[in-house]
Amino acid sequence: MINKENDIEARDEYPGFNQDNNELFDANGNFPITEKQRNEMIVKLEGKVAEMMNILRISRNDPNSTHTPGRIARMYVNELLSGRFTPAPELTVFPNRKNVDELIISKGIEIMSLCSHHWQPISGECAIGYIPDRKLIGLSKLSRIAEWFARRGQIQEELGEQIADYLEDLLKPKALGVVIKARHYCMIARGVRGSEANSLMVTSVMRGLLLDEFNLRNEFLKLIE
Repeated sequence: MINKENDIEARDEYPGFNQDNNELFDANGNFPITEKQRNEMIVKLEGKVAEMMNILRISRNDPNSTHTPGRIARMYVNELLSGRFTPAPELTVFPNRKNVDELIISKGIEIMSLCSHHWQPISGECAIGYIPDRKLIGLSKLSRIAEWFARRGQIQEELGEQIADYLEDLLKPKALGVVIKARHYCMIARGVRGSEANSLMVTSVMRGLLLDEFNLRNEFLKLIE
Protein backbone atom coordinates (compact mmCIF):
# COMPACT_ATOMS: atom_id res chain seq x y z
CA MET A 1 0.00 0.00 0.00
CA ILE A 2 1.35 3.42 -1.00
CA ASN A 3 1.76 5.97 1.78
CA LYS A 4 0.71 9.23 0.10
CA GLU A 5 2.12 11.39 2.88
CA ASN A 6 5.57 9.81 2.54
CA ASP A 7 5.36 10.21 -1.23
CA ILE A 8 4.62 13.94 -0.90
CA GLU A 9 7.44 14.38 1.62
CA ALA A 10 9.87 12.65 -0.75
CA ARG A 11 8.91 14.98 -3.60
CA ASP A 12 9.31 18.02 -1.37
CA GLU A 13 12.95 17.06 -0.69
CA TYR A 14 13.88 17.93 -4.26
CA PRO A 15 14.29 21.58 -5.27
CA GLY A 16 12.15 23.39 -7.82
CA PHE A 17 15.03 25.67 -8.82
CA ASN A 18 18.75 25.11 -9.37
CA GLN A 19 21.65 27.05 -7.85
CA ASP A 20 21.30 29.73 -10.57
CA ASN A 21 17.60 30.19 -9.75
CA ASN A 22 16.50 28.53 -12.99
CA GLU A 23 13.24 26.62 -12.69
CA LEU A 24 13.60 22.84 -13.02
CA PHE A 25 11.14 20.96 -15.25
CA ASP A 26 10.32 17.41 -16.32
CA ALA A 27 12.93 15.44 -18.25
CA ASN A 28 10.65 15.29 -21.31
CA GLY A 29 9.49 18.90 -21.01
CA ASN A 30 10.50 21.89 -23.13
CA PHE A 31 11.77 25.34 -22.22
CA PRO A 32 13.66 27.07 -25.07
CA ILE A 33 16.85 28.92 -24.16
CA THR A 34 19.31 31.00 -26.18
CA GLU A 35 22.52 29.71 -27.75
CA LYS A 36 24.47 31.76 -25.20
CA GLN A 37 22.58 30.06 -22.35
CA ARG A 38 23.25 26.64 -23.86
CA ASN A 39 26.96 27.40 -24.09
CA GLU A 40 26.99 28.51 -20.45
CA MET A 41 25.21 25.29 -19.54
CA ILE A 42 27.87 23.26 -21.39
CA VAL A 43 30.69 24.94 -19.46
CA LYS A 44 29.04 24.21 -16.09
CA LEU A 45 28.15 20.67 -17.06
CA GLU A 46 31.70 20.00 -18.25
CA GLY A 47 32.97 20.80 -14.75
CA LYS A 48 30.45 18.42 -13.16
CA VAL A 49 31.37 15.61 -15.55
CA ALA A 50 35.02 16.11 -14.60
CA GLU A 51 33.98 15.76 -10.94
CA MET A 52 32.17 12.53 -11.77
CA MET A 53 35.25 11.17 -13.53
CA ASN A 54 37.35 12.03 -10.48
CA ILE A 55 34.91 10.10 -8.26
CA LEU A 56 35.15 7.15 -10.66
CA ARG A 57 38.98 7.47 -10.53
CA ILE A 58 39.33 8.01 -14.27
CA SER A 59 42.51 9.92 -15.05
CA ARG A 60 42.34 12.63 -17.67
CA ASN A 61 46.04 12.07 -18.24
CA ASP A 62 44.75 9.12 -20.24
CA PRO A 63 44.71 10.64 -23.77
CA ASN A 64 41.40 8.88 -24.51
CA SER A 65 39.74 10.67 -21.58
CA THR A 66 41.43 14.08 -21.61
CA HIS A 67 38.58 15.90 -23.35
CA THR A 68 35.77 13.58 -22.30
CA PRO A 69 34.01 16.07 -19.97
CA GLY A 70 33.57 18.57 -22.79
CA ARG A 71 32.44 15.91 -25.25
CA ILE A 72 29.81 14.59 -22.85
CA ALA A 73 28.55 18.07 -21.95
CA ARG A 74 28.13 19.06 -25.62
CA MET A 75 26.49 15.74 -26.45
CA TYR A 76 23.84 16.11 -23.75
CA VAL A 77 23.02 19.78 -24.37
CA ASN A 78 23.29 19.94 -28.18
CA GLU A 79 22.27 16.42 -29.15
CA LEU A 80 20.65 13.94 -26.75
CA LEU A 81 18.62 16.55 -24.82
CA SER A 82 18.33 19.24 -27.49
CA GLY A 83 14.53 18.91 -27.60
CA ARG A 84 14.35 20.30 -24.07
CA PHE A 85 16.01 23.59 -24.97
CA THR A 86 14.96 24.39 -28.56
CA PRO A 87 11.63 25.71 -29.88
CA ALA A 88 9.31 23.54 -31.95
CA PRO A 89 10.43 23.02 -35.56
CA GLU A 90 9.00 25.38 -38.14
CA LEU A 91 6.03 23.69 -39.78
CA THR A 92 3.98 24.31 -42.89
CA VAL A 93 0.38 23.15 -42.84
CA PHE A 94 -1.59 22.97 -46.10
CA PRO A 95 -5.33 23.01 -46.76
CA ASN A 96 -6.84 19.65 -47.72
CA ARG A 97 -8.22 20.99 -51.00
CA LYS A 98 -8.94 17.58 -52.59
CA ASN A 99 -10.62 16.25 -49.45
CA VAL A 100 -8.13 13.44 -49.02
CA ASP A 101 -9.87 10.86 -46.85
CA GLU A 102 -7.42 7.95 -46.70
CA LEU A 103 -4.48 7.07 -44.50
CA ILE A 104 -1.30 9.07 -44.94
CA ILE A 105 1.64 7.23 -43.37
CA SER A 106 5.29 8.00 -42.69
CA LYS A 107 7.23 5.02 -41.37
CA GLY A 108 10.88 4.26 -40.69
CA ILE A 109 11.33 7.55 -38.81
CA GLU A 110 14.53 7.09 -36.82
CA ILE A 111 14.20 7.69 -33.10
CA MET A 112 17.12 8.42 -30.79
CA SER A 113 16.19 9.27 -27.25
CA LEU A 114 17.47 9.00 -23.69
CA CYS A 115 15.88 6.88 -20.97
CA SER A 116 14.97 9.26 -18.16
CA HIS A 117 15.49 6.47 -15.60
CA HIS A 118 19.09 5.49 -16.38
CA TRP A 119 20.22 8.01 -19.01
CA GLN A 120 20.97 5.29 -21.54
CA PRO A 121 20.00 5.50 -25.23
CA ILE A 122 16.64 4.49 -26.65
CA SER A 123 17.07 3.68 -30.33
CA GLY A 124 14.42 2.66 -32.82
CA GLU A 125 11.81 3.64 -35.38
CA CYS A 126 8.52 5.49 -35.34
CA ALA A 127 5.56 5.25 -37.70
CA ILE A 128 2.95 8.00 -37.88
CA GLY A 129 -0.30 7.74 -39.79
CA TYR A 130 -3.33 10.00 -40.03
CA ILE A 131 -6.49 10.64 -41.99
CA PRO A 132 -6.75 14.40 -42.53
CA ASP A 133 -9.77 16.56 -42.03
CA ARG A 134 -9.07 20.11 -43.23
CA LYS A 135 -5.28 20.18 -42.87
CA LEU A 136 -2.27 18.36 -44.33
CA ILE A 137 1.36 18.49 -43.23
CA GLY A 138 4.57 17.93 -45.18
CA LEU A 139 6.00 14.43 -44.76
CA SER A 140 9.42 15.60 -43.50
CA LYS A 141 7.72 17.61 -40.76
CA LEU A 142 6.45 14.42 -39.13
CA SER A 143 10.07 13.29 -38.74
CA ARG A 144 11.06 16.64 -37.27
CA ILE A 145 8.24 16.55 -34.74
CA ALA A 146 9.16 13.01 -33.67
CA GLU A 147 12.83 13.97 -33.29
CA TRP A 148 12.00 17.12 -31.30
CA PHE A 149 10.07 15.10 -28.73
CA ALA A 150 12.55 12.20 -28.74
CA ARG A 151 15.61 14.31 -27.97
CA ARG A 152 14.75 14.58 -24.29
CA GLY A 153 14.79 12.36 -21.24
CA GLN A 154 11.91 10.04 -22.08
CA ILE A 155 10.02 6.89 -21.36
CA GLN A 156 8.73 5.41 -24.60
CA GLU A 157 5.10 5.35 -23.47
CA GLU A 158 5.04 9.12 -22.91
CA LEU A 159 7.01 9.87 -26.09
CA GLY A 160 4.24 8.39 -28.26
CA GLU A 161 1.57 10.30 -26.35
CA GLN A 162 3.44 13.61 -26.70
CA ILE A 163 3.80 13.18 -30.47
CA ALA A 164 0.11 12.27 -30.80
CA ASP A 165 -1.07 15.18 -28.62
CA TYR A 166 0.97 17.67 -30.68
CA LEU A 167 -0.29 16.40 -34.04
CA GLU A 168 -3.88 16.22 -32.81
CA ASP A 169 -3.74 19.86 -31.70
CA LEU A 170 -2.03 20.92 -34.93
CA LEU A 171 -4.06 19.02 -37.54
CA LYS A 172 -7.35 18.01 -35.87
CA PRO A 173 -7.25 14.79 -37.95
CA LYS A 174 -10.06 12.28 -38.29
CA ALA A 175 -7.68 9.48 -37.30
CA LEU A 176 -4.17 9.40 -35.87
CA GLY A 177 -1.75 6.62 -34.98
CA VAL A 178 1.78 6.67 -33.56
CA VAL A 179 3.70 3.39 -33.23
CA ILE A 180 7.23 3.22 -31.82
CA LYS A 181 9.54 0.18 -31.81
CA ALA A 182 12.79 0.69 -29.94
CA ARG A 183 15.70 -0.93 -28.11
CA HIS A 184 16.40 0.22 -24.59
CA TYR A 185 20.06 0.17 -23.65
CA CYS A 186 19.21 0.73 -20.00
CA MET A 187 18.24 -2.95 -20.15
CA ILE A 188 20.83 -4.21 -22.61
CA ALA A 189 23.85 -2.47 -21.04
CA ARG A 190 22.91 -3.62 -17.55
CA GLY A 191 22.49 -7.24 -18.60
CA VAL A 192 18.88 -7.49 -17.49
CA ARG A 193 17.60 -11.04 -18.11
CA GLY A 194 15.75 -11.27 -21.41
CA SER A 195 17.24 -7.99 -22.72
CA GLU A 196 19.10 -9.41 -25.69
CA ALA A 197 20.13 -6.83 -28.29
CA ASN A 198 17.28 -7.91 -30.62
CA SER A 199 14.51 -7.37 -28.07
CA LEU A 200 12.16 -4.48 -28.80
CA MET A 201 9.63 -2.46 -26.89
CA VAL A 202 6.55 -1.61 -28.97
CA THR A 203 4.08 1.11 -28.01
CA SER A 204 1.09 2.44 -29.91
CA VAL A 205 -1.18 5.45 -29.56
CA MET A 206 -4.46 5.47 -31.50
CA ARG A 207 -6.82 8.41 -31.73
CA GLY A 208 -10.11 9.10 -33.51
CA LEU A 209 -11.19 6.57 -36.14
CA LEU A 210 -8.05 4.48 -35.60
CA LEU A 211 -9.15 3.93 -32.01
CA ASP A 212 -12.82 3.34 -32.81
CA GLU A 213 -12.71 1.25 -36.01
CA PHE A 214 -11.03 -2.16 -35.81
CA ASN A 215 -10.69 -2.69 -39.59
CA LEU A 216 -9.04 0.68 -40.11
CA ARG A 217 -6.65 0.09 -37.23
CA ASN A 218 -5.80 -3.32 -38.70
CA GLU A 219 -5.09 -1.73 -42.09
CA PHE A 220 -2.78 0.83 -40.50
CA LEU A 221 -0.84 -1.79 -38.56
CA LYS A 222 -0.43 -3.97 -41.67
CA LEU A 223 0.77 -1.02 -43.76
CA ILE A 224 3.49 -0.03 -41.29
CA GLU A 225 4.93 -3.54 -41.03
